[in-house]
Amino acid sequence: MADSDDEYTEGVSGDELGGGVSSSYGTRSKRPGGGKGKADLKKPTGGSRRAAWEDVHRSWEVEHETEGGVISTIEMIEREKRNRLMRDTTPLQRGIIRHLILVIDMSLAMAEKDLLPNRYLLTLNYAVDFVREYFEQNPISQMGIIGMRDGVGVRVSDMGGNPAAHIEKLREWAEEQEPQGSPSLQNALEICRRELFHAPSHGTREVLIIYGALLSSDPGDIQDTIRDLIKDRIRVSIVGVAAQVAVCAEICSRTNDNAEGNYRIPLNESHFRELFLTSTTPPVAHTPEQSNASLLMMGFPSRTLASKGNMSLCACHCRPTREGYLCTRCGTKVCRLPSECPACGLTLILSTHLARSYHHLFPLNSWVTVSWAEAKKSVACYACQTPFPTQPVAKTKIKLKVKGAPEVSKPTAGVVPKAKETTLATAAEAADKEKAQDLKGVSESGRYKCQVCENHFCIDCDVYAHEMIHNCPGCQSDTRGQGVVNAVDGDAMAVDG
Repeated sequence: MADSDDEYTEGVSGDELGGGVSSSYGTRSKRPGGGKGKADLKKPTGGSRRAAWEDVHRSWEVEHETEGGVISTIEMIEREKRNRLMRDTTPLQRGIIRHLILVIDMSLAMAEKDLLPNRYLLTLNYAVDFVREYFEQNPISQMGIIGMRDGVGVRVSDMGGNPAAHIEKLREWAEEQEPQGSPSLQNALEICRRELFHAPSHGTREVLIIYGALLSSDPGDIQDTIRDLIKDRIRVSIVGVAAQVAVCAEICSRTNDNAEGNYRIPLNESHFRELFLTSTTPPVAHTPEQSNASLLMMGFPSRTLASKGNMSLCACHCRPTREGYLCTRCGTKVCRLPSECPACGLTLILSTHLARSYHHLFPLNSWVTVSWAEAKKSVACYACQTPFPTQPVAKTKIKLKVKGAPEVSKPTAGVVPKAKETTLATAAEAADKEKAQDLKGVSESGRYKCQVCENHFCIDCDVYAHEMIHNCPGCQSDTRGQGVVNAVDGDAMAVDG
């Protein structure tokens, strides 16, 4: 017992022994000579040993069982990536100049921990990602943030086109404020109406609400607010963190011309983030005012840098800076683009901002899967040069015939075994069909082909090309012919070099 007690004492953490030495996992030593001595504890170690339970093979992390068979986790992850890309790429008229108000529920219902760490902190973290992605995909748009708590709407950040200002305000609220009170949809929507009242007619007016409560503490009739939203052409989309609420479904349906898909309920944390970031894509234009062609005057200023020691105030923040952009109409200095000139109201942007907004109007066509018969043309991804998996060797079936086996009469051999064999074959075909349905859009060879340049890419490059750069690397690098072939919605446009 003495040796056992000594080993247990020496196996505890280094803090309890008075030293800063990290201990090994577990309480019993696996060496035949007993536990570690004090001299061994003082020696620096190259790193802590992995415990036995860390190397346990968990079958549920490797395979996912369905009714039709077993699908590996790698295939499930690849299917989730492809599902984000399997959407309609038909060019539609969309509003690339957007004015969006993000409304976040900050009531006591957001303190629930069904989404870890809780609904409130997870929503604010995803809101930071949403702000970055929103201005990355819509650089000439504007956004504001409003919170709902204590039955009123509170302003988190003003309408603007600077993502850094919105992110800073969100982080301040995450550190200093806690969810409290009840939400009020009517008060929040009325604030949104006032914020979007001065939005120009050529831009969109949108409201995205993250709602976590099952009630709304409104001072009046919300039906009047819904009619005002329809009159002002404001579209409302809601992501309900809790269960579905009837009034939320009515608001989304009536403000979006009875279109479906604007009120969604997440299943888990990753699905919540996916639904959150869905609103970064501009909505389709429905109203005649947005469908009519109109000209918008914009300025494209160049960056200026003053000499050392010379500084001037920017008109947007009244801060002394050396660099900035001068308005092409009145010469007023602003420090960031895109922005609106504080003096004359001219929209100031860069040409790259305008080009990045066009990918919503001309989306990149989805790439098709490559079968094993066609996979021999490539051994690595055309973009990142990642090696592709090799074709698996087909399994050969071996039939064994046992000597001296009793012969079976013809009727028995012709009826009963055939029926059993047919049943098994039908079940196998149904299982294969269901597995193929589960993996719809996933290539069996791990290759995806652009229909324009016919190059093969991996799944990661497929996702990156469609969600980030919105161009095909193979089409952009193709220099055949007289110019560079650019793939825009599957059409080749020659640019003279």
